[in-house]
Amino acid sequence: NSATISRAKLVTSMKTLAKMAATMSNVDEIRNRVILGEFDIKNVHTTDYPGNYPGYDDTWNLQKFQKNFRIDVVQMDETSLEFDMVGIDAAIANAFRRILLAEVPTMAVEKVLIYNNTSIIQDEILAHRLGLIPIKADPRLFEYRNAGDEEGTEIDTIQLQLKIKCTRNPRATKDSADPRELYLNHMVYSKDMKWAPIGNQADVFADANIGPVHGDILLAQLRPGQELDIVMHCVKGIGQDHAKFSPVATASYRLLPEITLMETVEGEKAERLKRCFSPGVIEVENHGGKVVAKVVNSRLDTCSREVLRHDDLKNAVKLARVRDHFIFSVESTGILAPDVLVTEAIKVLMTKCQRFLNELDSTEME
Repeated sequence: NSATISRAKLVTSMKTLAKMAATMSNVDEIRNRVILGEFDIKNVHTTDYPGNYPGYDDTWNLQKFQKNFRIDVVQMDETSLEFDMVGIDAAIANAFRRILLAEVPTMAVEKVLIYNNTSIIQDEILAHRLGLIPIKADPRLFEYRNAGDEEGTEIDTIQLQLKIKCTRNPRATKDSADPRELYLNHMVYSKDMKWAPIGNQADVFADANIGPVHGDILLAQLRPGQELDIVMHCVKGIGQDHAKFSPVATASYRLLPEITLMETVEGEKAERLKRCFSPGVIEVENHGGKVVAKVVNSRLDTCSREVLRHDDLKNAVKLARVRDHFIFSVESTGILAPDVLVTEAIKVLMTKCQRFLNELDSTEME
């Protein structure tokens, strides 16, 4: 009898442990994965705050954060950067994105002094077009212009000039109808904006090559007798004030996709499964004469959930995203390199944090 009772207790204990393991596994999924369902998206909210889950220590710890946090650069060139930021909360990742868009300063045209404009483009439209042209100048070398200052100085202003007049081409053939042959300077491009140094700028920025980032932006079209005579003042600003100061064409992130096959998918179903995802996500392999589907690279998936439209496939695949793995894409306008922009965004966030701590200290002293 005692042996039977012991055996029963052992079986009960094993069942309890199995239930606990299943529960812990389910909790891990809730904490770490966003699940993409057919009609909804589950686990969208962050839940790993202290005391929410028994058995989990979610108190913030610097050593634990340093161990789990990492940044992996995936691809980088002169204008674009893709990197992974792993082990961080969505609020912090979103802070980096918003700072890149609106709080990293650049130089842009702020004042347009139009002395002559006989083109068909109105002054306001032309001024707006000029303001949106990215200016190749390192904003870290300039100061913000003080409010109320009408005239800029060499430390806070860049001056550009646009002076061009369209004339007839005396060498054009008699029967030509092509404006490119008939006229001279009839297309006004951003390359025609010339830097006019103020004060000692010619010496200080001798190697800076200040001017528009791209020289092939069309500003206006002229005809013989029409001309433009414009002076522009560029100042330092942030995208929060005007989009022309934003240093990025786009800055975005997405969570790392995770695709799991719940069962073996063979034959025609495997080929159909492959077509449900972006190219390179699912591949088919020949195993003993059978065509079998295999997940090759989940990262390439756009999470369209196309597979969930197929009744015979939707239960064979589990779609999820890793909650703390962010894939960042940063595309610079060309003013600063994308890796420099990310570094500057981190500095801005550090400055904000320090300001907050200083405010707390000053409040305690009062």
